[in-house]
Amino acid sequence: MKASIDISHDKTLLWLMAAACGLCAGANYYCQPLVASIQQSFQIPQSEVALTVTFAQISYALGLLFIVPIGDIVNKAKFIPLLMLGATVGLALCAFSTNLYMLWAGTIITGLFSVAAQVLIPLVTVAIRPEKIGAVVGFLMSGLLVGILLSTSLSGLLSYLFHWKSIYILSALLMLVLAVLLKKRLPVVSITRMPYSQVFQSMGALLKHEPRLIFRSLIGGCVFAAMSMLFSTIAMLLTEPPFHLADVWVGVVTLVGVFGALSTQWIGRWADLGFNRKLTWLGCSILALSWGLLYLGGSSLAFYILGYGLINLGLAMVHSCNQNIIFQLNPIARSRINSIYMTFYFVGGACGSALGVFAWHHGGWTTTCMTGIALVIAAGFFVLIDQLYTSRQLKYPQ
Repeated sequence: MKASIDISHDKTLLWLMAAACGLCAGANYYCQPLVASIQQSFQIPQSEVALTVTFAQISYALGLLFIVPIGDIVNKAKFIPLLMLGATVGLALCAFSTNLYMLWAGTIITGLFSVAAQVLIPLVTVAIRPEKIGAVVGFLMSGLLVGILLSTSLSGLLSYLFHWKSIYILSALLMLVLAVLLKKRLPVVSITRMPYSQVFQSMGALLKHEPRLIFRSLIGGCVFAAMSMLFSTIAMLLTEPPFHLADVWVGVVTLVGVFGALSTQWIGRWADLGFNRKLTWLGCSILALSWGLLYLGGSSLAFYILGYGLINLGLAMVHSCNQNIIFQLNPIARSRINSIYMTFYFVGGACGSALGVFAWHHGGWTTTCMTGIALVIAAGFFVLIDQLYTSRQLKYPQ
């Protein structure tokens, strides 16, 4: 399948797409540094507020499973702005919530429709030349990951300066503006003609005939689960003794992860050159090291910041390699492939967030760190399985 247009030289459009990826993904994490403020606002237990991140990831996973595959069978140039409008509605509901249940409802709606980012990425892979996929997808992934990290910093800052709902108001306005701009500029690419009912049959066939998609999805789910444990515990750790940080400073701490997020374009280029295996193992090693530093960070903010920065680098490295591999499996089914992979990814994230809350309340920071290490070990196991499978395929090609 050939792209109807090569957008790799349209820097303005690529920046708009990267910004949209960041805004959509970041919309699911605003509450991370706001747990204490929301608790005080609604006068409810902290553990209930912390579940907001889990609900965001579960709804995002459902959107990935049931909405993103539609990108292969409809006009993405119209579909993406429509999804962003849905996310705008969810953000507006969060902004005007008067209780936790309204906040949860808005969070769920936002999570379902902010999967627009995961339709944008497959779109760009068929709107550029194949040899540029790694670099351009890496650029969009940088926007996505930076958006997640900046979302926590901005939400903490705006909560400190104004009110915790301010970030939802600002984000809703930005989402609406980007939706309008993208509707005018997104390219039209070829689509696969099939009814929606057959989409899931084809996804089942992909799982059956592409074992590497399963292996890489499991790897992604494990590493994002390890990262998501921090998402659900960062406010609980840093706002309590010995740190006593305000919302704004909790958000500032997460900024160190930007350096890891910005590395994805560079990692994508190296992945294009065939270094996926080495980069994946390096990423898992960095993740393991980061949890060791985070354990020390339970009593030292310096170690926590260093560990937080490294875990973002390790995650970016493994995730970029995963996407580089899966997008080569079946070029005409990239939305469906991305749907499968990202569903595993965010289900892992939701499980990681829930595990983080559970571990925190049943063993404190030590148990949280031990669980994080266990998830990294599980990811390493699936990397080994993937490596053995590819070695066997090379030795005994079918």
